Amino acid sequence: MKYTFFQLFTALHLIASQACSQQIYSKAYGNPKNPAIIYIHGGPRGNATLFEGTTAPLLAQKGFYVIAYDRRGEGRSKDTAATMTFNEAITDLDNLMQEYQLKTATILGHSFGGIVATLFTNARPKRVKRLILAGALFSQQEMYDHILKSTSQTAIAKEDSAMLKQISYIKTLNHNSAEFRKKCYEIASAYGYFRMPYSTPQSIQLEADYKNSEFGRANIRNDQAPLLFYKNEKQVNIDTKQILRNIKTKGVKLFGIYGKQDRIFSNKQLQDIQNIIGLKYFDTIDNCSHYPFVDQQKIFVDDVVKFMKL
Repeated sequence: MKYTFFQLFTALHLIASQACSQQIYSKAYGNPKNPAIIYIHGGPRGNATLFEGTTAPLLAQKGFYVIAYDRRGEGRSKDTAATMTFNEAITDLDNLMQEYQLKTATILGHSFGGIVATLFTNARPKRVKRLILAGALFSQQEMYDHILKSTSQTAIAKEDSAMLKQISYIKTLNHNSAEFRKKCYEIASAYGYFRMPYSTPQSIQLEADYKNSEFGRANIRNDQAPLLFYKNEKQVNIDTKQILRNIKTKGVKLFGIYGKQDRIFSNKQLQDIQNIIGLKYFDTIDNCSHYPFVDQQKIFVDDVVKFMKL
């Protein structure tokens, strides 16, 4: 199928929120007449560069209007007045949809962005056609407990006394603190919880291309973002399982794409989220960890295309 230049154009928009004069970075890929997908990145502290630099253009080629943006105060959306709260994120997403003249859209939430996507969908169900959770968080304390328990078991097996000492220290921290979250992720990363088991030629090439691209160079991290989030937001350690059940009763189609080896989640957690979403609308991808759109890009894109038809 041939497309005109207009249909394949990539439009860059720096949009101003109605609530603040600061600008929020966003970029759209594909034809505005196609079904819209809004990608919400992880964090707090993250950005959308990895998704943009690998998968957003590919989904646009599949016939979707893909919008990626960096939340206020994160990545390329610099704002020293950002509060980093969920309400702020919901308001900004409302304004983003208004800027792109979207009455409805599919929301694709990755990692922490899955919580933002879930809360937005619950608050604005008529604006969301589908909610696709990709390696999305949904039961944070249960996840942290799993990380601490499983890394302890690994450390004991490896006779890693330094790691065991670190884990013991983490357990003494306030579980609703930014430091507790950070330390849990640090030990998970140290034991490779975010890495796919066996890199493929495709995943290696994607990562290399990203690192050498404009997006890799724009991989800006705001280290103050988590601190502001934990200071200003009351729901810092949230379980959204019941919210997801409620969303289904509001007529929103719910889908999930998770890596089978995304080790920040226990097998029980993956089964729990599959039970909520439903087997028909859920895919657990093998040889895949926390970034399915990079680890197994083709399967991820095929899943999104399939879900967009349902």
